[in-house]
Amino acid sequence: MSSSISDPQYEKMSLTPIPKLILGLSVPAIISMLVTNIYNLVDTAFVGKLGTSASGAVGIVFGFMTVIQAFGFMFGQGAGSILSRSLGDRDPQKASVHATAGFCCSFLFGVLICVFGFAFLEDIVYLLGSTDTIAPYAKTYISYILVSAPFMCSCLTLNNLLRYEGKAFLGMIGLMSGAVLNMAGDPILMFGLKMGISGAGLSTAVSQLVSWGILMGMFLSGKTRSELSLKNARLVTLPMIGNIIATGFPSLLRQALNSVTTMMLNNACSEYGDAAVAAMSIVSRIVFFAFSVALGVGQGFQPVSAFSYGAKKYTRLRKGFRFACIMSEAIIIVSSTVLIIFSGDLIWIFRDDADVIKIGTRALRLQALATVTLPPCMIVEMLYQSTGKRLGASILSSLRNGLCFIAALMILPEIRGLAGIQEAQPVSLVVSVPFFAIFGVIFFRKLPAEKDDAQ
Repeated sequence: MSSSISDPQYEKMSLTPIPKLILGLSVPAIISMLVTNIYNLVDTAFVGKLGTSASGAVGIVFGFMTVIQAFGFMFGQGAGSILSRSLGDRDPQKASVHATAGFCCSFLFGVLICVFGFAFLEDIVYLLGSTDTIAPYAKTYISYILVSAPFMCSCLTLNNLLRYEGKAFLGMIGLMSGAVLNMAGDPILMFGLKMGISGAGLSTAVSQLVSWGILMGMFLSGKTRSELSLKNARLVTLPMIGNIIATGFPSLLRQALNSVTTMMLNNACSEYGDAAVAAMSIVSRIVFFAFSVALGVGQGFQPVSAFSYGAKKYTRLRKGFRFACIMSEAIIIVSSTVLIIFSGDLIWIFRDDADVIKIGTRALRLQALATVTLPPCMIVEMLYQSTGKRLGASILSSLRNGLCFIAALMILPEIRGLAGIQEAQPVSLVVSVPFFAIFGVIFFRKLPAEKDDAQ
């Protein structure tokens, strides 16, 4: 049902100049990710004080956490894309029902992950790439992650719904609160109460619950255009859920493949000892932290592209794409330069181990160089998903950190040993670039060329 009532949020999304709009939506997303990633890095540094095996355990469990995140992103991005396009089409009721469906499904899948995770805990830990010395730490840490899985999964869904609605600031409050609490909780529980790695796991679980409560409060207190309610839950149908899953499937595919490649990477590294596992885990977190600012620009672009597409404001969509590409590329060039110059020092901060530093430094430099190719690819992938181009989005999601990386991990270590492991991620990034360029050209050639009134 369309609404003709004046809607300040609609006017904001359709009339605000593109640079101001994207930056306004990007800044909260960037702050959220920076704080969250600072926590991840601080957590890695704290756990590193327990030893190389404990440090490796965090990297091992991180691969499992991407599985939980996969479902959270799938339901959040799927429902969020439909929500934003519905608001662009002035249909808040449709937006609310899909938001409710996305949240309920993500919480349910979190519960299922918790149940099955505990049932197969021993097998999962070794499947993730644990060595015999890392496994005890990994089993302890992952137990807390499993308990918090329903909240972690639906927390990501709630944050994505807020972003797609254009309320990224509210999402930032929820995520930042949990991350700050986590950073404070780590040293208190790990060292003050002498809980060791159990303290790190408990701190993560509690912080997820707090973030979930705050994000839920944003919806239940009427701060959003869409509503989460039992009334809307009764209107959810299987075709709606299927539509959400189909639209969000690229996110699930991307995150699932990330989990697979993380497990493959850990298993490949395990042949070279705990130092290799710890080094590559540290490198992954540093690179993601540096990339998070550019990723935040992409996240600011997503609601703009979905809303503009739903409102048939194609000129704004084109302007948004150009601005997001230029802005994110400029950011990543600066970030990569810093990583290359200070690579050894950055690894040392997280683990003062000569072998870890040696392995990590080369890997970090190679990944930093290759990451400069990433921003335009990321924006094209986000463009396809936010506008509901499911097949194209799924293909793109399967490439960069999926099929190309898997192929590199299967081939390069066999040829070059440990050096091949260090080179696999950079090679996969560079090889995937032409595919993204082709998909970008195809999208804009098919997009209508009409000028809209509101630029």
